[in-house]
Amino acid sequence: MNTSDYTGPHRFSMPAWISCAPFEQMLGMEIIEAEAGEAILRMPFVKSLAQGAGLMHGGAMVSLADTAVVMAIKSVVAPRTHFATISMENRFFYPVKQGILEAKASVSERDGSTIKGTCDIFDHKDRKVMIFESVFKIARDAEIKDIVYGKA
Repeated sequence: MNTSDYTGPHRFSMPAWISCAPFEQMLGMEIIEAEAGEAILRMPFVKSLAQGAGLMHGGAMVSLADTAVVMAIKSVVAPRTHFATISMENRFFYPVKQGILEAKASVSERDGSTIKGTCDIFDHKDRKVMIFESVFKIARDAEIKDIVYGKA
């Protein structure tokens, strides 16, 4: 087997502009809605997302928040627009021990090629367990290359 089978580059097809990529699918994320600069995603706390003490790994929660902001952004930019996270900050309030998390994200500001977003994550008791802020940069060529997308 070729080592690039493991290390990339990887080519794949997504069913639509607003849909989960392989990493997001692996984490069990589900897009509930994404429109007008807002998005709601859910992700279950499955055993594979636990850290050593049995709590949900913080990295999984950050991935959910980052993806939720991405979907909010995708709802206001043209399909195939290439953009990436350039900074993020988060704060945890409660540990997650069980249930399904819900991420509520929104585009908070756009200035030229910079887009800012925020996301709050809630646990199964509807407690805010994490807040997240991020900044994204739209690429100069503004188009994703080497990835085939379906209809938006």
